Amino acid sequence: MTHARTLLALALALAACRATPATRPAPARLATAPALVAAPPTAVGMSASLGRELDSLAAGALADSMSPGLAIAVGRWGRVVHMRGYGRLDWPAESPAVDSTTPYDLASLTKVIATTTLAMMLEEEGQLDLDRTVASYLVPQFGAPDKAGITVRMLLTHTGGLEAGAPLYRQEARGREAYLAQIEQRPLRGAPGAHMVYSDWDMVLLQAVIERITGQPLDSLFAARVAGPLGLRETVFRPDATLRPRIAPTAVDTARGGLLQGVVHDGNAWAIGGVSGHAGLFGSARDLARVAQLLLANGTYGGTRLLRSATVARWTTVQDDLSSRALGWDSPSGESSAGRYASPRAFGHTGFTGTSMWMDPERGLFIVILANRVHSRGTSDRHVRLRRDVGDAVLRAVLDAPLVER
Repeated sequence: MTHARTLLALALALAACRATPATRPAPARLATAPALVAAPPTAVGMSASLGRELDSLAAGALADSMSPGLAIAVGRWGRVVHMRGYGRLDWPAESPAVDSTTPYDLASLTKVIATTTLAMMLEEEGQLDLDRTVASYLVPQFGAPDKAGITVRMLLTHTGGLEAGAPLYRQEARGREAYLAQIEQRPLRGAPGAHMVYSDWDMVLLQAVIERITGQPLDSLFAARVAGPLGLRETVFRPDATLRPRIAPTAVDTARGGLLQGVVHDGNAWAIGGVSGHAGLFGSARDLARVAQLLLANGTYGGTRLLRSATVARWTTVQDDLSSRALGWDSPSGESSAGRYASPRAFGHTGFTGTSMWMDPERGLFIVILANRVHSRGTSDRHVRLRRDVGDAVLRAVLDAPLVER
């Protein structure tokens, strides 16, 4: 009898343990810190093993010669739970080690960090109308009949019908005016508003619109209106000589004199002058974590409001059924670089050089990965797996929210 009672008690105890996760109320959401502070993963409801797993993933990518080095930053509710550099700036053993302040060529992250953010600000101020045509802003430089219907909104959702891009720098095109003329003359891929084609030209045109409205160059606007208020220290266009030795070299380009260090990798951005709406920005993991937190905190950082919360919500939401695109930003779809578990409200972007950033408002999370994968040793697609593996590891580490595979 005693034995039976013991077995019954054990069975009841096991049943209670199994029921606990389903019946226990979720812990209250931690208040978002006004500015980023360091904290252990356990302080924000994440597994204590997260750091070890990210270290292992980074080590695996470096062992596969994905790039000489990389940096990863992860945060939740305004707490940085992981921010580390791995490997070195370049392949030689004497090359400096990567850390969270190492600047990388951000490539297409320029589109969202600089160009899209400035467009958001101008729209809030009533200076930019998303449904106004691009031609109306850029008269007389941009007025071809087949492009007359392209709106600013189409540029931001990549639905204007423009081609993805072309190596115009090989045709000796130089400067912004020359590129505007070439884009204006080149044939469309499709009717404006009909389908999505991810195009660098969209952001080259948006840069021109922003500069026409403000009368200021994109790099000056970014420095004054974004980098300055956020306290970004390494995120700039055309880095000067004092910063260049700290920058991770991007690639060897014999046509441009050899190793590119602090010189934009994208040939068209270089030919435009190093400042373009689609590429040209350099930045560090530390700085990009601040940009990510600005957006997760609905447009505020360190007590300073740069954007309205409604603006952030609207611009980071999918706009139509033509694609996964928000305004400037992208959302997870298919084999996304965000991994398998990002929520439907997640938004982010990637850069050709090996950079990426994703934010998930439902979980208060951001993930930043910087690498110079175009400086790899024959495994330049390894970054695709790293992005997904890191995204999955971070979402699996969240202990106070369900893990749902998309």
